[in-house]
Amino acid sequence: MTLNIDTTAVKRINELRAQQGKDALKLRITVEGGGCSGFMYKMELTDEAGKDDTIFADSVVTDAISLPFLDGSTVRFDKGLIGSEFKIDNPNATMGCGCGTSFSVV
Repeated sequence: MTLNIDTTAVKRINELRAQQGKDALKLRITVEGGGCSGFMYKMELTDEAGKDDTIFADSVVTDAISLPFLDGSTVRFDKGLIGSEFKIDNPNATMGCGCGTSFSVV
């Protein structure tokens, strides 16, 4: 299973590492049940990885349960006028909510 990490995401994580002085800092992405479409992403910064975690591009970590929902997705970082955020382009999502925080799969 793969998770594609865009250079924009790697660059932002490296910036956060430098700001916080934590060389092992990574973006943890998990998929949880909930939201108006069935599943939602949870993202947080961490400097820990468990034995069942998979690390991609030394920048993003996810667990074995979430990985099948994320397989083939691309993680990127978008800067905009009204804010900046990590985004996930997920080819497995068949439907999403209007605000973009939840998705469903078949």
